[in-house]
Amino acid sequence: MSNDPDTTATSTWGVPDSVDEVVHALADNDYLADEGLATAVFLSLRLHRPLLLEGEAGVGKTEVAKTLARWSGGELIRLQCYEGIDLAQAAYEWDYSRQLLHLRTAEATGAASSASTDALEDELYHERFLVRRALLRALDHGDGPPPVLLIDELDRADDEFEAFLLEILSDYAITVPELGRFAAAVPPIVVITSNRTRDLHDALKRRCLYHWVEHPDFDREVAIVGLRAPEVPDRLARQVASATATIRDLGLYKPPGVAETIDWASALALLGRGELTADTIDATLGTVLKYREDQERVRTHGLEVLVTEAMARHG
Repeated sequence: MSNDPDTTATSTWGVPDSVDEVVHALADNDYLADEGLATAVFLSLRLHRPLLLEGEAGVGKTEVAKTLARWSGGELIRLQCYEGIDLAQAAYEWDYSRQLLHLRTAEATGAASSASTDALEDELYHERFLVRRALLRALDHGDGPPPVLLIDELDRADDEFEAFLLEILSDYAITVPELGRFAAAVPPIVVITSNRTRDLHDALKRRCLYHWVEHPDFDREVAIVGLRAPEVPDRLARQVASATATIRDLGLYKPPGVAETIDWASALALLGRGELTADTIDATLGTVLKYREDQERVRTHGLEVLVTEAMARHG
């Protein structure tokens, strides 16, 4: 346990001095951010505030946390949210099997009969029996650069779980009733993502800086493909990015994200295809669209039409 958090403490990895520094540092770690996102990251780091990223699935929200971990050298601690997640799974729980073994050992050696009830309970609720889950590990991380705590897809968790996060996000602390308050000496870098399947509470949003992550524009998506899949020829990368942009406008159930664009371009390059054709799209559509209904909608739109549009726009 530590004392109250020192939110003025600086980490050894060097908090950035400008938005441009963030842009370049993220790029050096394979993430091409626009100015809006880079500004949100910069302010989050400087102000020691959690960063809430919302946007459609696949726009690169989770990758921001992974990139910050590579940049800072801090451990990436990921808490994947889901319906029904609770305190024991997210923060801490007691190792009941070890506590029981300790109690039986005390009984066998006679230590239990000679100790008072309070003393025996104190032994059972000692820190060595505490199992640290993601949230507590992030706050009680010890020396070195601060970890990056990724609370991923918070919109999947129940409302009650958001309420539990309020103390953590405002004070960087967790209270364990049997032991007391664990407060971070140096706050972790916190990134929260949401696909907005439901609205998060205002109380949680007030504790965070907020940024809506859009799909990248055409030039940035081409650059991302070039960075993450350098084996893809530039002409093919441009055609794939253009076709993906068109597909996103067709009102699909799950429009493709950046990861699907990279997968599609990589698959085409692996197959030795130098440019998009109707046949190549038909054969590889499963790398970019993962629902049969969405694939049918694209085929109904016309694969030849899709190629023509891609060539006309950026071919």
